[in-house]
Amino acid sequence: MRIAFHTPLNAFEDGRISGDRRMARQIATALERLGHVVEPVRDARSYMKTSDPGLLERHRTQAVAKIEALAASWRAGAAPPDLWFTYHSYYKAPDLLGPAISEHLSIPYVVAEASGSERRAKGEWAQHVALARASFGAADLHLCFTERDRMGVEFWCGARTQFLAFPPFIALDADAPQPKPQPGPPRLVTVAMMRAGVKHESYLALARTLLQLADKPWTLTVIGDGPLRSEVEQAFAALPPGRVTWLGALAHDQVAAELASHDIFIWPGLGEAYGLVYLEAQAASLPVIAFASGGVPDTVKPDETAFLAPENDEAALALALSRLLADPALRARMSRAAAAFVRSERTLETASAILAQGFARIASARQRAMP
Repeated sequence: MRIAFHTPLNAFEDGRISGDRRMARQIATALERLGHVVEPVRDARSYMKTSDPGLLERHRTQAVAKIEALAASWRAGAAPPDLWFTYHSYYKAPDLLGPAISEHLSIPYVVAEASGSERRAKGEWAQHVALARASFGAADLHLCFTERDRMGVEFWCGARTQFLAFPPFIALDADAPQPKPQPGPPRLVTVAMMRAGVKHESYLALARTLLQLADKPWTLTVIGDGPLRSEVEQAFAALPPGRVTWLGALAHDQVAAELASHDIFIWPGLGEAYGLVYLEAQAASLPVIAFASGGVPDTVKPDETAFLAPENDEAALALALSRLLADPALRARMSRAAAAFVRSERTLETASAILAQGFARIASARQRAMP
């Protein structure tokens, strides 16, 4: 099939580093592995940082113009898509194109990682939430990264909409660095941007957690950068000198190499949609320490590849880390389990198989609905 691939949150061609952008590229690759032709929808980003009504109206006007431009290109002889696929639609980046175009062309409309927000349904974001909900209900199929995502969208969908679990996955590199244990105390590593909001809050939680274990032997490597770097570094200033190494932002292959030379991945992950980095860490044979927050539990096997503490329970997070620090045999068992989990259950191949299953379902449903 010819698939129109729409990413309303971040432009597909945007090469900047983020888990969202990488996941979009991975899904496109999984679709191509099935033999489909993936055509990114260009110049169609609808992300809105603020709830400004004027900004929303401009996006809606631009969407109408984009729909007409695409329709004109098809009338002029360009090949229309056979299916519309939207990745990551929510109230700040609603899909303003897919429902209308899918109806116009009478083609299936598939959405991956849509998420609802009851908290924003009243007040300044209410109109944005309503638009997102309307698009949820237009879908033939929702591919849900987490159960939380499904619960946030299914109420707004009718009987014709199908749902399929589509767990987060990663494209494994055959040439990825192999684990390289280092001498000395256990080496912890974290990877995250340094920006306001839950990222900053997670860094603060991590600093306070590690301060509880300052008397234990460990080191921490921090990979990441951003506008709040000085504030983040200050949060760790109370730790003993020499415990923390700051590497800044690194390219993806450099991150993989660093992960492979560490022993434990720790990132509280407050409010994470899912956290691609948890899969990357496990692929590098690292056990994970995190909060059971957001979609994090959907990226690990609790008590097998990761220890998850209740959200915001820093004492429990410290206790979980202390357990791993004190037990090399436990670390080794969880290390092996982490690599096996990702390499058997969270790959491009498993993602492609789920996509094929979903497409078969909607094809069958549409055939049954024909007069």
